Amino acid sequence: MNQTRPAEPGYIAVEGPIGVGKTSLCARLAQALGAEQVLETPEGNPFLERFYQGEGQALGTQLFFLMQRVEQLRTLAREAEADPGGVRITDFLIDKDELFAQVTLKEEEYALYRRIRAHLPADLPRPDLVIYLQAPVETLRERIAHRGRPIERRIDDAYLQRLSETYASFFYHYEDAPLLIVNAAEIDWVNRDEDFRQLLDFMRTVHAGRHYFNPLPSAV
Repeated sequence: MNQTRPAEPGYIAVEGPIGVGKTSLCARLAQALGAEQVLETPEGNPFLERFYQGEGQALGTQLFFLMQRVEQLRTLAREAEADPGGVRITDFLIDKDELFAQVTLKEEEYALYRRIRAHLPADLPRPDLVIYLQAPVETLRERIAHRGRPIERRIDDAYLQRLSETYASFFYHYEDAPLLIVNAAEIDWVNRDEDFRQLLDFMRTVHAGRHYFNPLPSAV
């Protein structure tokens, strides 16, 4: 008897700390699945550079990204309604927005952020699958340096460590969608097709619960 593979998730969210490879994985998944990408655009945030330079602006940075992500998800919802069979991939999960707020905002700023967030729409689309990419701070630092974005030069290891720990704690308790946790330090889906194929095949087996992908790297 011929068995058909279950349909791809309609909405996949790829998450993880800065430098872990979210956008590059989104690009490969979009190509493989014929999916539309909905990506963050940090270069459009007028507060971000001053935040990384240590000039404050944490609240402005946070609220800009929050509004940007809400608008993107509203657009995604409209497109999904018009084309319910399509696959869409984001390099963010709206729930993670609060993670950055916890790490970067002062107490009174965080209280204001929570008040604003409480008024956001409750019917934003939820992912059918979340892929959480993990890597040690040393790997994040190397990848940030390799891509050479001037705006990111002042990011320090202490900030990356706090961010990584906050992500790990958040996803330890995450149960709102099927979750695939990937050891992103051990594979190279950009330059090694076999690594990407392994990840894609494993991803297609995830339909519920929490799963871990931690393969040995393929031979060069």
